[in-house]
Amino acid sequence: MLYMKTILDVADNTGARKASLIGVLNKKGRLWAQIGDVVKVNIKESAPDAAVKKGEKARGVVVRTRCPIKRPDGTTLRFDTNALVIIDDSGNPKGTRVFGPVARELRSTPLPAEWLEPAQREGHRVVQRAPIH
Repeated sequence: MLYMKTILDVADNTGARKASLIGVLNKKGRLWAQIGDVVKVNIKESAPDAAVKKGEKARGVVVRTRCPIKRPDGTTLRFDTNALVIIDDSGNPKGTRVFGPVARELRSTPLPAEWLEPAQREGHRVVQRAPIH
């Protein structure tokens, strides 16, 4: 679980490197995030030629957490880092690549339907651009 002010790695090629969690969207009253949640972040560190600059606020989808994920078959999955992929207002990733593995649970956690066109509602576009673990 990720709490407020948690520093996350950015796992795409938008140019941002680190981001700080400042809110969980569409989860009224919830102060923590898990894999698949759409979050609001503040960019803490970025490259000079980045599409997302330092100090900007952005939306993102959490793709990796250090907190273990329990699967229905009894296995657990834990990543080395907390990471997210930056998305735009319509739910599409801003970058063209996703670096590192992405949890399989993300495929079954769709974005809110009002953000997506009917053809996109099967799963995240983030999942289509990353290796699944």
